[in-house]
Parts: sequence; structure tokens; C-alpha cells
Amino acid sequence: MNHPDEKVILEKLKRLLPERMAEVADFVDFLCARNEGRGLTRDATRASLPAFAQVWDNTEDAVYDAL
Repeated sequence: MNHPDEKVILEKLKRLLPERMAEVADFVDFLCARNEGRGLTRDATRASLPAFAQVWDNTEDAVYDAL
């Protein structure tokens, strides 16, 4: 994926009509919220691993590890 330079993005923003700027701001807010949500999910998963390890790591269920 092509990653445009910050300056290129800023120049494109300067050419937008004011009413379009609100749409851009909303979209940026959406992207930021989505990233934060992913980070929270990832952090919650990491935090739960030690607790679940006690349940998952046992000889009774070892047969399922090969699946």
C-alpha cells in the first residue's frame, strides 16, 4: 500500500471545501476510535492469558493441542 507523505495529505486537505473538512474530521475520528478499540482488545487478550493458561495447559486437554 502506498503511504502518502504528510505534506501531500495536508495539501490535499487545503483544497477541500469547508463542509468536506467536517467529513474528513469525522473519518479521522472513526479511524482513531477503531485503532483504540483494537488496542483495548489486544490488551485485554494479553491480560487474560495467564488466567486462561491454567485452564488450557493441562494433560487432559493436550490432545486438542495437535488440532
